Amino acid sequence: MFLSQIIFNKKTHSKDFEEDNTSERPLRSVIKACSWRLIGTLDTLIVSYVLTGEIGLATTIASVDFITKLVLYFFHERAWNKLKWGK
Repeated sequence: MFLSQIIFNKKTHSKDFEEDNTSERPLRSVIKACSWRLIGTLDTLIVSYVLTGEIGLATTIASVDFITKLVLYFFHERAWNKLKWGK
């Protein structure tokens, strides 16, 4: 499945999101992932700076952390959304 299909909710399954009131739209997962990653990245930036004393290195670490964990969180969130357990 392509990311554009996920984000723009093109039909890839027999059940559409409008028919399934227990699921979040993929765009909501993207927004949640971005907001959480901003908080997490600030934390990583501060911790990296405290440990290294170098703002350039801390910024590099925080940037890589932001991108990798944003992608991981999105797919983690989508996988959990498919589970019926706890809904």
